[in-house]
Amino acid sequence: MSPPPPPSRWPAPYKAAISFTMDNLGEAQDVLNGKWPHPIGTHPAVTNQLPRMLSLLEKHNIKATYFAESWSLSAYPDAIKSLQDAGHEVAWHGYQHEVWKNLSPEAEQENFDKSWEEARKAGIKYEGFRPPGGSINDGTWGLLKEHGVRYVSPLGELGIGKEGVVVLPFEWRGVDAFWYMDKFRGIREDHGEREELENPEEDLKGWLTSKMEEIRQTGGYLSVLFHPFLQTDEKKFAMLEEVLGRIAAEKDVWVAPCKEVAEWVRGHPGSFEGGR
Repeated sequence: MSPPPPPSRWPAPYKAAISFTMDNLGEAQDVLNGKWPHPIGTHPAVTNQLPRMLSLLEKHNIKATYFAESWSLSAYPDAIKSLQDAGHEVAWHGYQHEVWKNLSPEAEQENFDKSWEEARKAGIKYEGFRPPGGSINDGTWGLLKEHGVRYVSPLGELGIGKEGVVVLPFEWRGVDAFWYMDKFRGIREDHGEREELENPEEDLKGWLTSKMEEIRQTGGYLSVLFHPFLQTDEKKFAMLEEVLGRIAAEKDVWVAPCKEVAEWVRGHPGSFEGGR
């Protein structure tokens, strides 16, 4: 007789945990880089794609976390309100999507200061941070603690990191941009994927299906990341709905916003060692 499986480290009856997340709200990065020739507040990712994504999330009863740039809070107050009214979490993604690992300590401090002022005006209290580019600096941990940020979502390992900040990592293959965007060809090659993908939607869906089975077996965590600006055609929306349906059907997997997962991890430190 085989031994019984080890007890789950997640709330009963769940064997694993998933957060559905979104990044990049509107044209913040394009404005920073001087590549937005249109009126502020008119990005189709927010005006067209996001409402459709929110409808799909509601259909499948999934609460998400949106990592939004603080610059965008005043540009899209109605979108922020719609996210909050639907029960989704609004978390932090830098001021204007600056590549975080490239910031000096002085630039990091300025980014925090500007972002927290925008959040104060918008009535938002940040629980979490996803660094644009996926990496944070050594000095970031202290600033996160100082500003009351309780979790961070970089590339890395699940657990409790420096300064007691919970780490809820993502990985590149769980990001739609990894499969969809030409600029990720080098990262795909580094991960053993073909530079050119014939059917990226099916490749993404196949990887997610395999990964969800893996975390069920290992008691792991998965952060799924979709960008509204990449949901540009019916094929991508059809694939997104398949993914959401698959996530919602996993009755033994806890599907929750990042802040809820982070709260659980923080309350059970013995089950979640490490984190970086």
